[in-house]
Amino acid sequence: MANCHSLFQDFHEDISIGKSKKDRMMNSKNGLRKRIRKWFKDNHPDYEPKFYIQGSYKMKTGIRTKDDICDLDDGIYFFREPDVTATTLQTWVWNAVDGYTSTTPEHRKKCIRSIFSGDYEIDHPIYYKVDGQNYRLAVKNNGFEDSDPKEMVDWFNKQKDVDGKLIRHVKYLKAWCDNKRNKMPNGLAMTILASNAKTKIVLNSRDDITLKDILKEIKKALNIKFECIVPAVPNDDLFADYDETRQTNFLTALDNFIEDAEKALRENNQLTASKLWRKHLGNRFPEGEDKEDESRSQHAAAIAAGAAKSNPWASE
Repeated sequence: MANCHSLFQDFHEDISIGKSKKDRMMNSKNGLRKRIRKWFKDNHPDYEPKFYIQGSYKMKTGIRTKDDICDLDDGIYFFREPDVTATTLQTWVWNAVDGYTSTTPEHRKKCIRSIFSGDYEIDHPIYYKVDGQNYRLAVKNNGFEDSDPKEMVDWFNKQKDVDGKLIRHVKYLKAWCDNKRNKMPNGLAMTILASNAKTKIVLNSRDDITLKDILKEIKKALNIKFECIVPAVPNDDLFADYDETRQTNFLTALDNFIEDAEKALRENNQLTASKLWRKHLGNRFPEGEDKEDESRSQHAAAIAAGAAKSNPWASE
């Protein structure tokens, strides 16, 4: 079989967030934190914001999309019970960050998003917590709901392997969904699905084989029940609101990816195999060399030589 492990290593490096972009994101994160602290001190000093980076950046599973965009989730926490609505609390944060970038911030359902055009986005989900209660997330026009992003990070950290294989494969799956789009599952869903699948397989030393195994385990689990339960408060099902069309779209894309992954692993030519991977992972996945897999060719030659030796008429 054509060994594409080195191509996956190159692909991982390409989709990962580079140092210069990370540095810019950190500088922007710090600048926004400073601005938010000052705004609340000047306007609502009885609300003191605390911060916690969460999500993919914290789990080290962030990627650059094919549009070269990435994101950072910087949670804002108030350790007091709000005397205003969730929407008002979000609006205060919107007021605090407005003007930091040339693009107007977005007031989304569960966060305030600052857009650094063509580069990255920083999301500010807003929580409060009082003693004896769960963390509560502000949801636009819907009040507060239980949510514990730190619990999710802690859960994922327990799933990780020391070699970083799970992290790489989460990123491959996120890159696949980004390349396909069309309402494919979000990054959190793919993180959970990949982590659950990882417990059912032995992680191979080759990323191409491991990815195929993870895809098959995900399909097996979804065939039993089409759900993706968050392993942290509020333990909701990320697929609960998928209609039949969206569910079918994802399962069809998954079937097609599995089929081509198996074909790629049966291929002897690395270039041909790489083109099968590129169908799903996109043009950032590198093309392989137009050559036969040496180990397979040597194995076939050895078999042929053995057969000839055992057959005295073979050379006649």
